[in-house]
Amino acid sequence: MERTLIILKPDAVQRGICGEIISRFEKKGLQVIGVKLMKIPQALAETHYSPHKERPFYAGLVKFMTSSPVVVLALAGKDSIAIARKMMGATFGSKAEPGTIRGDFGVSNSYNLIHGSDSVEAAAKELRLFFNAEELLEWTPAIQAWVYDFGKGTAE
Repeated sequence: MERTLIILKPDAVQRGICGEIISRFEKKGLQVIGVKLMKIPQALAETHYSPHKERPFYAGLVKFMTSSPVVVLALAGKDSIAIARKMMGATFGSKAEPGTIRGDFGVSNSYNLIHGSDSVEAAAKELRLFFNAEELLEWTPAIQAWVYDFGKGTAE
């Protein structure tokens, strides 16, 4: 099963909507394999967002991400990266479709509630930044056989 990193940003924590967002992922069938509430240290935020270092929004983004606690999730599931990103919606809440996390809860173009890995490579790197290997649990949910069709031996 593919793994992805999700960060429920300071605005999601401050607005008290983390439970509802996590519930959406679980109801979809994605499996929580790691979760923590944390305040991101400055150095970690700078490392995580280093691909954006030359962009004009970088300093503000780092300041925002270190301003308040976040909830960091590791999710697993077949095609979890694409599924999570589709559930998140467009980057800007004002442009996100209703039914998506940002479309249902966001209006701001800077406070956008959630981060999700955008590729398998990024997910692996990001998961290592936020979780130690022993913090990511391998387990099989009792409902897994009802989430995926394993009739051919693999999840479909």
